Amino acid sequence: MKKRNLFVAAFTTLIMATGCSSQGGNTSSAAPTQAVSSTASEQESSTANADSEAAEEAVTTAAEETTQAEESTESTVTGKISDIKDFMFTITDADGKDYGFSFDGPAPEGLSSVKDGDTVTVVYTGKVEEAEAFTGTIISVTKQ
Repeated sequence: MKKRNLFVAAFTTLIMATGCSSQGGNTSSAAPTQAVSSTASEQESSTANADSEAAEEAVTTAAEETTQAEESTESTVTGKISDIKDFMFTITDADGKDYGFSFDGPAPEGLSSVKDGDTVTVVYTGKVEEAEAFTGTIISVTKQ
């Protein structure tokens, strides 16, 4: 262990001495040119990064606007209601697909007047999918 530490210390000292001895008093005329081209390269890189960030922001804004449009558009689904609970219910459409609708707070308008097995039309905003959780607001539940 001591031999390894001694070897690492000696090697580090040798590397530092070699690096310091290579810095001479002679400065070539290429050094300022390299610094300028390096700065120009960095500026181009900064510009490219700014353009990339602006493009990402535009895509994000467009996606948010699309999401907001989906959430504010009213949609309907008709089917048999089942599994009515205090916070959710399930609708089975004509194709046999089950859609779960959950809600916070009071039950949506019309839910209290329906029971399992009734055919209903649900008016909602947001997005409902068979395999995903409901993200939106239930406007009303109407018995057919």
